[in-house]
Amino acid sequence: MNIYHSLDSFKKLEYGVVTSGTFDGVHLGHKKILSRLREISEESGGESLVLTFWPHPRTVVSDDSQGLQLLSTIDEKIELFSQLGIQHLAIIPFTRAFSELSSDEFIQQILIDKIGTKKLVIGYDHRFGRNREGSFEFLKKNCAAYGFEVEEIPRADIENMAISSSRIRNSLTTGHIHEANELLGRPYTLTGTVVKGKQLGRTIGFPTANLHLHESYKLVPLNGVYIIEATHFDMKYKGMLNIGVRPTVDGTVRTIEAHLFDFDKEIYGEDLQLELLHYLRPEQKFESLDMLVGQINIDREQALNYFSGNQ
Repeated sequence: MNIYHSLDSFKKLEYGVVTSGTFDGVHLGHKKILSRLREISEESGGESLVLTFWPHPRTVVSDDSQGLQLLSTIDEKIELFSQLGIQHLAIIPFTRAFSELSSDEFIQQILIDKIGTKKLVIGYDHRFGRNREGSFEFLKKNCAAYGFEVEEIPRADIENMAISSSRIRNSLTTGHIHEANELLGRPYTLTGTVVKGKQLGRTIGFPTANLHLHESYKLVPLNGVYIIEATHFDMKYKGMLNIGVRPTVDGTVRTIEAHLFDFDKEIYGEDLQLELLHYLRPEQKFESLDMLVGQINIDREQALNYFSGNQ
């Protein structure tokens, strides 16, 4: 996949099959659009291109974007688009000036002059241009003059799947990790660097890797204990994850701490990716460390049963 962080050096396509959007999470609804994009490009002999924007447009134009939490980092999106067989990915720097482009200016300057769009594929109710004034109806009315065709993924196709980034965010923040994973079409992931914590876990027999996320805007799910799989240098390990403030030891700062089974390496400063598979229980305060250790042993047993298929 060819990646462009602006269109300044982009060589205009002879037959561009294009879609645009933020694609937060690159979930199953998005994949339907991207699958159709790839299908059309193969049928027509054209080249598929995804046009996306960074930073997220809401952080630039919306007054209520403070604290916006996203399902995917830009690096995660790049990897997901690559896995889906997209040929070109153009990441447009989203600025206040860019947001002021009218729909007509966006179509002419970006889709036609810069990219060479011959077929545009969009999801239902997709809008673009200043104040989201551009619509499918506008495109259908004017596509002959612009010199490209437009196809909209039917509303029913997406609604029948009942998928949206907002719904996935809600599932994650309420502990419904199975629902979120089902809508994403894959496990939700957290990726970061392992940093030194208070190292309490190793004193009670459960050493943990304390994860510092690469991006502060990445959504962290509901506090609690999860069953996970971790990837470290392409090796996978089963384990458990605690997200929370560790109230039993009077903690006040939210941490992400993974305990990996059959793993005894020192990995401070190294990257770790966690796939959240199952929500075991909420975080809770125990009257003593012994009671906490007892519960962790129960959690471990449940996790092992999960992996052995006996849950």
